Amino acid sequence: MTQINLLPWREKLREERKQRFFVLLVVVLLLAVGVIFLASQYFNSAIENQQARNNFIRAENTALDARIKEISELKTRRQQLIERMKIIQDLQGNRPIVSRIFDQIVRTIPDGVYFTSLKLTGKTVAIEGEAESNSLVSNLMRNQDASEWLTAPNLTEVKAVSADNTDQTSRFKMTVQQTKPADESKQGARK
Repeated sequence: MTQINLLPWREKLREERKQRFFVLLVVVLLLAVGVIFLASQYFNSAIENQQARNNFIRAENTALDARIKEISELKTRRQQLIERMKIIQDLQGNRPIVSRIFDQIVRTIPDGVYFTSLKLTGKTVAIEGEAESNSLVSNLMRNQDASEWLTAPNLTEVKAVSADNTDQTSRFKMTVQQTKPADESKQGARK
C-alpha cells in the first residue's frame, strides 16, 4: 500500500531551516563580534605600543637637546678661554714692545720739545706737547719717521702760544704709528 504522509513536513523542514539559519546567524554574529573585539584589542595594543615608542623618542630627544645645549655652552666657554689665552699671549708678547716704543719716543724728542700728553691706543700713539719753535716739531717728526719702532708721524694741529712777542712757543697734537722692525719680527717668529 501507498503511504501518504499527511504530516506538515514542509513546514517542519522550513522551521528546521529557519532555526539553522538563526543559529548560523547567531554563530556568525558571535564570530564577527569576536573578530571585531580581537581586531580592536590588536589595534589598541599596537596604538599603545606606538605611543610608548613615541614617548621614548620624545624623552630621548629632550635628553639630546639638553646634551646639545651643554655642548654649545662648552664650545662657547672654550672659545672664550681661547680668546682670553690669545689676549694674555698678546699682552705677554707685547710687553717689551711697549717699553721699546716709549724708549724710542724719548730718544726722538729734540731739546726744546715737551710732551704734555701721551696716549697709546692699539698701534697709534697720540701725542700732545709744546715746542719752542715749529722747526723743533719738524725735527721731532723726522726723528720719529727715522725710528725703527715708529712710522707715519701725522701732525694734526699746531697753535702758536706766546704771552709776549719774544717767546715763540707752539702747542701741537700729532699721531704716530708703532711698528716692529723687520729683523725683530723674524726673531719673534723663530721663538
